[in-house]
Amino acid sequence: MRASFERSELLRLLGPVAKAIESRNTLPILGNVLLSVKDNAVSVAGTDMDIRVTASGTATVDEPGTVTVDARRFEDIVRKLPAGATVSVAAEPNTLIVKSGRSRFKLPTLPVSEFPNIVVGDFDATFTTDLAALLKPVQYAMSDESTRYYLCGVYLHVAGDKLRAVATTGHVLAQHDAALPAGAETMPGIIVPRKVVPMVPAGEVTVSVSATKIRFAADGIEIVSKVVEGTYPDYQRVIPTANDNVARVERAALSAANDRVATVVSERGRAVKLSFTAGAVELSTRNEGSEAQDELVAEYASEPIDIGFQTGYVSSTLAAFSGDTIEIAMNDPGSPAIFRDGGPLLTLIMPMRV
Repeated sequence: MRASFERSELLRLLGPVAKAIESRNTLPILGNVLLSVKDNAVSVAGTDMDIRVTASGTATVDEPGTVTVDARRFEDIVRKLPAGATVSVAAEPNTLIVKSGRSRFKLPTLPVSEFPNIVVGDFDATFTTDLAALLKPVQYAMSDESTRYYLCGVYLHVAGDKLRAVATTGHVLAQHDAALPAGAETMPGIIVPRKVVPMVPAGEVTVSVSATKIRFAADGIEIVSKVVEGTYPDYQRVIPTANDNVARVERAALSAANDRVATVVSERGRAVKLSFTAGAVELSTRNEGSEAQDELVAEYASEPIDIGFQTGYVSSTLAAFSGDTIEIAMNDPGSPAIFRDGGPLLTLIMPMRV
């Protein structure tokens, strides 16, 4: 194997592939990328046994071949080379020689036969959509608790004439809809793993779904992942339908006020109390003798209501929206509140006692 690449092209390929590779592995081969060259093309692949990322690009190939080499070390070497550099590689027994200008590196390799393969199988549906745009507003609400593994991801499914993404920790919930793409009608509902969600390339991607796998591809990058096993809870049961106390507040102002009053608490898990009265909302909190209050103009005409939320949840929820005005629909201090901005995103926060 002998080939050369433009540094920028090699970095473009190694970046997304490295995201699939864990920093600590029980199997040494899982710390390696699979580097293949032939016909003036290069393919780089990485896997953690559940996810496989493959990136394809151009190369000058003098001798085709395939090797596996340490992913982090190889990427670090390429990244530290000068901009515009040409990188050449040559395989020797159990070794990959990397050269650029006067720089020369010798890296150990592992047998290609040890590199694991994910069996893809057949898919139930294939369609094209901006999947990253659908997933991004809800990913803050994914759980990271391994005991509730079925919440550690985004539930992607068909809801009527919409393609819907839902995530929840049990304390916050986010639901985002997009028009149902042609071809998605037959897809099963799946849970996209937490690790995979931020890996989805921006823009239009081709998505293929089965009950056990999801694949998306665009611009020479293909990602195949197992889905999270388990049944996603009936999230619609916790979304209230009778929240008639509705307030409208400038989103940026509410976010800033929440951030200001949160400075007196020692952790993001502390509660902030929102007190709604005619034409105003007051935010307040206290902690170990410290107190903070802030007041904003609000469009509100219902009976006064005091409701408490975790300050961190308020911050991340407001950041998920893009609209200028946020609408908060409430029932009573003990019931979840719904946040909307007039768009396709709906979020919910469970209240805290204050």
